[in-house]
Amino acid sequence: MNFEDLKPKVLALLAANDLNRDEKLKNLCQFLSDSISYYNWVGFYFANHEAKTLHLGPYVGAATDHTVIPFGKGICGQVAESNANFVVPDVAAQDNYIACSFTVKSEIVVPLFVNGINIGQIDIDSHVIDPFTEKDERFLEYVNQEVAKLF
Repeated sequence: MNFEDLKPKVLALLAANDLNRDEKLKNLCQFLSDSISYYNWVGFYFANHEAKTLHLGPYVGAATDHTVIPFGKGICGQVAESNANFVVPDVAAQDNYIACSFTVKSEIVVPLFVNGINIGQIDIDSHVIDPFTEKDERFLEYVNQEVAKLF
């Protein structure tokens, strides 16, 4: 699979004039889930810096109880504090992991910056151990750079 081939479709989805931001993000999540076989849950979390919490935004995949995550808790909460990508090859080996489903084997979280501020993140779970590479990181950084233009 070539991530470069997906970039024009990402741009087209985010440029849809007839949709609001959440609808665009939901469509983007669906596209990523449909296009990359090991992207089994794709969603966005957005930061409330005053409360130091992350709040679930648009997503596709299994329903989750984790609609609010405190900064520092789980992989997403750690990214909210570190401002750095976090790739977890095997969630069973992570101490500070919030289990969503027994089917989740790995996770990647990439922060979303607007004007230098981490406003949230894209979170992807996989049912495969260790599928994420540096190419996934670079692609998701690109996706978030484009998503940031919606804010």
